[in-house]
Amino acid sequence: MASSRSVDPAELRAAITAISPWLSGSAPDPARPELAAAVRLSLRTLAADAPGKSVEVRVPPFAAVQCVEGLRHTRGTPPNVVETDPRTWLELATGLLAWADAVESGRVTASGSRADLARWLPLVRL
Repeated sequence: MASSRSVDPAELRAAITAISPWLSGSAPDPARPELAAAVRLSLRTLAADAPGKSVEVRVPPFAAVQCVEGLRHTRGTPPNVVETDPRTWLELATGLLAWADAVESGRVTASGSRADLARWLPLVRL
């Protein structure tokens, strides 16, 4: 699990800015460390903005965090899980993709009654 310690907003913005040409389709895939940094920092920001342990958000292969207030999950598969790929997560985190559109199109799998993250997205605007 990624740490939920607070994220420096300037550090998050720099990580997102580094991969933004790729998100907009005007650049090739970013280097793995740049992509990992953007995913991890944005997930840590989500965990700080929506503290709790009732939803697990997974963006393999880079990170997963627990967030959203509610019943704490401690063992096995959590009842509230969100999973997506790095590009989709970063599009959600930056407001380039709406939560409802991502779920409807199948780019995000969200299970459980608390697994709707629309309230906390976007985390940063490009």
